Amino acid sequence: MEEKIINETEEKKSVNFIEQKVKDDLAAGKNGGRLQTRFPPEPNGYLHIGHAKAIALDFGLAKKYGGECNLRFDDTNPIKEDTEYIESIENDIKWLGFQWANVYYASDYFQELWDFALWLIRQGRAYVDEQSAEEIARQKGTTTSPGTDSPFRNRPIEESLRLFEFMNSGQCEPGKMVLRAKIDMTHPNMLFRDPLIYRVLNIHHIRTGNKWNAYPMYDFTHGQSDYLEGVTHSWCTLEFVEHRPLYDLFVTWMKEWKGETDNIEDNRPRQTEFNKLNLNYTLMSKRNLLAMVNEGMVSGWDDPRMPTICGFRRRGYSPESIVKFIDRIGYTKLDALNDMALLESVVREDLNSRAIRVSAVLNPVKVVITNYPEGQSEQLTAINNPENESDGTHTIMFSREIWIERDDFMEVAEKKFMRLAPGKEVRLKNAYIIKCNEEHPCDKDAEGRVTTIYCTYDPETRSGMPGADRKIKGKTLHWVSCEHAVKAEVRLYDRLWKVENPRDELSAIREAQQCDAVTAMKQMVNENSLTVITNCYVEPYAAEMKPSNYLQFQRIGYFMPDLDSTPEHLIFNKTVGLKDTWAKNK
Repeated sequence: MEEKIINETEEKKSVNFIEQKVKDDLAAGKNGGRLQTRFPPEPNGYLHIGHAKAIALDFGLAKKYGGECNLRFDDTNPIKEDTEYIESIENDIKWLGFQWANVYYASDYFQELWDFALWLIRQGRAYVDEQSAEEIARQKGTTTSPGTDSPFRNRPIEESLRLFEFMNSGQCEPGKMVLRAKIDMTHPNMLFRDPLIYRVLNIHHIRTGNKWNAYPMYDFTHGQSDYLEGVTHSWCTLEFVEHRPLYDLFVTWMKEWKGETDNIEDNRPRQTEFNKLNLNYTLMSKRNLLAMVNEGMVSGWDDPRMPTICGFRRRGYSPESIVKFIDRIGYTKLDALNDMALLESVVREDLNSRAIRVSAVLNPVKVVITNYPEGQSEQLTAINNPENESDGTHTIMFSREIWIERDDFMEVAEKKFMRLAPGKEVRLKNAYIIKCNEEHPCDKDAEGRVTTIYCTYDPETRSGMPGADRKIKGKTLHWVSCEHAVKAEVRLYDRLWKVENPRDELSAIREAQQCDAVTAMKQMVNENSLTVITNCYVEPYAAEMKPSNYLQFQRIGYFMPDLDSTPEHLIFNKTVGLKDTWAKNK
């Protein structure tokens, strides 16, 4: 389906067709007027922001309409699954602000699914096929030509029953045989052409151990698990549109097996599809994200450049901002490529209301205030958040020597340069007006780099005093006291990918070069996606902050202490800038 970029000027509210369907079903009394949803992740990786869209829908609508939402782990592929992923998924859902009614696993239903499969064999609706995967694929036909029957399609029922038991014995070699549903090899929907419903893996399962060696396929598990669990509404992304008729058929068969054939249409889970959350300059595929982690392209699943929920959390996004963004882009049937700038604008808007304002200097140069008494320092007051008076204030220290940003000084200044320059005045945030000396404005090292700037201050202009109202042309600069500042490391993040649509570019490179995903991804990665600055200074109050404290470094951007930050080695991650500068740099 054709994609289009949705930018900030094209924001649109969700048409909420899914919510309307819920309202209609409840009004019609379907499923006894119940609403029950589920969020069914596979525990084979960490959740990314695309999953957050499903989470907000599954949990949000259930809560809004008095229903309940279960968390169900789709643990049908033990090759890739791990308890680490289960724990991370639960943590991410809670962090986003949602709570499940019950925790279930697809493996909870393995016995019933097995018994159901046995019933299908006895009904002549399933058979064991001993062909190779390649042979089965060839017999499927194409979208314009029908498939051909397997030579095992009409094998005796008793033989299929015996072989199906053998598939689970641990003695059957994986790939030697599969169980297929017998439907219609000429059906226009190729998913109906005798789909595979069980395969042999012979792998230890994290919950069921070695009880099962034959495992059900996704299409045979998902709808039946919904039905057995009492789910009324099953929401999934657009690639499952073609799977819906098969979903419905298997549920109908299961209801028949259970003897529940009355009011089939009014008492069944109903699948509805919506568009995925796609972001430009972002790759969202657990398979590719895992490869990036394993190849060391990022530091881990929670690397702040990753689109994972834990990555956004570590970078400093708030859960509220992610949910607000999802609400803003809405749910539609159109596969759209959303603009990362829109997400960042929502994050910026959210953090503006919650972040504590502190001073930090990332590229420091020293200023000596020559008429300020040597050895003296004083306490000044800084407002924590002008957007929220209840956040209060904190104390900052002022002294004779301070750090300012190197870019805030120019020895030979342009006329429009409104920061510090010889003979020019600027206001220091929460402090005084200072003026740069004209005769001897600065000292330099042997390479001509400015090492020290010399200024004087006006003692009548301290913030809060009558003289503070004195008008000057210069800007207000942030600063930190040299005597009291704490050294810190600051990590600045940019887009991880150089291309706007890395998903499509990845496919194009792999096809053109016949290479693997890792080789293709390394050609697209932005080598400048992380810049580490080690010679920064922050005020002492910022040094007291912990991970999960949202900060604004005044005049720079929003930051959060990193998980690895310690009192001895402070580390801050940049969340997002105060303004969108990305569009200008593209």
